[in-house]
Amino acid sequence: MRYPFLAGAAVVLATAALAACGSSGDGPTAGPEPSGTTASAPAAAGPEATGAAGSGEGAAAAPSGGAQDVPKVPAGELTPATGTFSKPQKKYLTGRVPEGMDPAAVLQTGEETCDRIRYLAKADRDIAVGAILTGEVAGAAPAVEHLCPEHQDLVDAAALGYADGTHSGKELRPGRYRAPSPTGNCTWELTGANGGELAADSSGTGEPVSLTVPAAARAFTSTGCYAWLPEGETR
Repeated sequence: MRYPFLAGAAVVLATAALAACGSSGDGPTAGPEPSGTTASAPAAAGPEATGAAGSGEGAAAAPSGGAQDVPKVPAGELTPATGTFSKPQKKYLTGRVPEGMDPAAVLQTGEETCDRIRYLAKADRDIAVGAILTGEVAGAAPAVEHLCPEHQDLVDAAALGYADGTHSGKELRPGRYRAPSPTGNCTWELTGANGGELAADSSGTGEPVSLTVPAAARAFTSTGCYAWLPEGETR
């Protein structure tokens, strides 16, 4: 399911990102544009392990299919066809370029991730945080850390929220949360010890909704709400 949360911004982003491809400011100091293709953001999905799992760390540069086992190009051999990589670029690439792959193409993927975050944040900060949280923008954490650190606050905010799915144990943090752009079929439930229901609700309006996670909560399940952000998080 594609969420209306990103529909408007996605159109703007698709056009702008094409124009800005490779324009993140710190490309190799010389040489032709990298030939890698733009990586599409995956559809929003529930978290795999934690509320911040949607940040997709490492997903932007590593190819699928046993990527963890693929030998990587040593840091000392990371050089573009012409020119040089900056120190931040080289740090981003270290341990992320499979042997036989052009490091400039891997760098381009990271730069495009920054471009996506930049344009989403310009449209709406909540959109950007939600997209990072759910994995709509994959590989955000490493790209931001090394290539666009000015957006670290967005990654930090995403780490404090929840994507659709079930969260329990240490994932749960008592407090007030808001779903700024839920779908028209947003439902959620908080349960306590022995699975007893503490609170539950549903909304068919698509309007922003809020809830409080109490200290007694042991599990939080959300569907169709897309992303929950801390209500007190600095905007």
